[in-house]
Amino acid sequence: MRNIKLIIEYDGAKFGGWQKQPTKLNIQGEIEKAIQEITGEEINLTASGRTDAGVHSLGQVANFKTNSNIAIEKFPMAINSKLKKSIVIKEAEEVEEDFHARYKCKGKKYRYIINNSTCGSAIYRGLEYHIPQKLDIDKMKKAIKYFEGKHDFKGFRASGTSSKDSVREIYKAEIIQEKERIYIELTGNGFMYNMVRIIAGTLVDVGLGKIKPEDISNIIESKNRTLAGKTLPAHGLYLVEVYY
Repeated sequence: MRNIKLIIEYDGAKFGGWQKQPTKLNIQGEIEKAIQEITGEEINLTASGRTDAGVHSLGQVANFKTNSNIAIEKFPMAINSKLKKSIVIKEAEEVEEDFHARYKCKGKKYRYIINNSTCGSAIYRGLEYHIPQKLDIDKMKKAIKYFEGKHDFKGFRASGTSSKDSVREIYKAEIIQEKERIYIELTGNGFMYNMVRIIAGTLVDVGLGKIKPEDISNIIESKNRTLAGKTLPAHGLYLVEVYY
């Protein structure tokens, strides 16, 4: 039995998220069907974690077990030939038997993209969130540093979160500006449901002058969801990389 690790890129716009579900188009189900077509086996694909409806990925990681003798270098092209164009297997690697995409994961990097131009973009409108009001980047850069470290992020998770433990560690948090685009990047040991989108919404409020950068520490300590910013839309969010 071989254990195959995949690196996956996808445009999540038309999907109901990663997880397999009977009534909505989903990424896991599409890839499993494609693998079954080329191997003749019914496989179970395990990801590093779920991404929500509309969220994109540049580097989702998943693994599956197979008895197939297909050469490892041919797996990406073979699977891609059976997939929708909005999903691409970028890499395939044969890994040790005990590798588990979820349980072996040590951290993830997420990116939220904001278009801060006056008019936005016709072409990239589904791949970034447009905010026409001018954001104060310097204040946002100061504010985001308060999220670094180990904190109880109870105030930065959605009400439907199943996780009981809300303590997470963010290793690196930064704001990058490239012309009219603002990238909010967070690298940490784990993220709860909507956590990145709520942090991004809070930073937008800082950029708009609604929240002071130095208030972020108190908002985190309060564990009060109503003090943080709104949850930004899913289409601006990307899972960039998974660390093992």
